[in-house]
Amino acid sequence: MTDGKLIKGIGGFYYVETAETIYECKARGLFRKQKITPLVGDDVSITVNENGENTIDLIKPRKNELVRPPLSNIDLLFIVSSVVDPSVNTSVLDRLIAIAEYKDIEPVIVFTKIDLDSSAEKYKKLYEKAGFRVIMCNNKTGDGSDEIKSLISGKTCAFTGNTGVGKSSLLNCIDHSLSLATGETSKKLGRGKHTTRHCELYKVCGGYVADTPGFSSIDFERCEKILKDDLPFCFREFRPYIGECKFLTNCSHVADKGCAVVKAVEDGEISEERHNSYVSLYNEVKDIKEWELK
Repeated sequence: MTDGKLIKGIGGFYYVETAETIYECKARGLFRKQKITPLVGDDVSITVNENGENTIDLIKPRKNELVRPPLSNIDLLFIVSSVVDPSVNTSVLDRLIAIAEYKDIEPVIVFTKIDLDSSAEKYKKLYEKAGFRVIMCNNKTGDGSDEIKSLISGKTCAFTGNTGVGKSSLLNCIDHSLSLATGETSKKLGRGKHTTRHCELYKVCGGYVADTPGFSSIDFERCEKILKDDLPFCFREFRPYIGECKFLTNCSHVADKGCAVVKAVEDGEISEERHNSYVSLYNEVKDIKEWELK
C-alpha cells in the first residue's frame, strides 16, 4: 500500500498524488456499503496494481469536510470580498467566518480593489479587532499577494467569494500558471460555465489550492448549518466572555440579562456590527435540531 493525497475526483475515478506520481484509482466497494464517499483533500492509502485497477483501500480520519464544494482537510479558507463593486457585506462575511470556525478551518479575510475605495481600512480594523488575519490586495499591482503566498506554503487552502470580487485576478497574481480568466473560463482547466464542474487541488506556492468553480458564498451558506449551542464559539471574540454570563446554561448572548457578551458589546470590547451578525444567525438557527442536520 502507498500513501497519498486525493487531488481530483471525476466520474467515479479518483486521482491520488503520491511521492512518486499520480495514480488513477477506483474506490473499494466497502466505502459504498459504509456510505462513505472519497473527497478531494482526503489522505488515503492505495494499492497499485500493475496489471489491474488501482484501488483506494483506506481513507484516513478527516480534520474537517465540506458539503459543497466536496472537500476535506482544509487548513485555510481565504474569504475574498471587494470593498467596492460589489461593496462589503459584513453580514455575509460574518456568516462565512462562522462556518469556517465551525468546521475547524482557519479563516483569512482578503479585501480586494483597495485602490478604488478608501473604506477598506475601516473593515481591516473591524476584523483584526475580532482576532482575524486580514490581507489587503490590489490586483492591478499585485500588492498583498506575497502575503497570501506565504500562508499557502505547506497548507491545503480554498478561496471563496461571490462573482465580481476579484477572486480569479487574485489567484492569477498568486500563480500565473493557473491562467484563470477573469470571466467564465479557466484556460488551464479548459472549462467554462457549461462544462462539468469538479473540485481539484493544485500545487501552488508549496501547498495546495482547491480550484472550486461555483464555490460562491451562497452555496457555502446554504449547505453548512451551525447549531445554536455551537454558534457563540464560532465568534472567537465572544469566547473569553461565554463562561462569565450570570445564567450560564440558558444564555443566548442575544439580549439576555447578565450576559457578559452583551456587556462586552456595550463596553466596546466586541463590535456591535459583529454582534448584530451573530443575532441574525442565532435567530435563523435557534429552532434547528441536531437530527435535522443529518
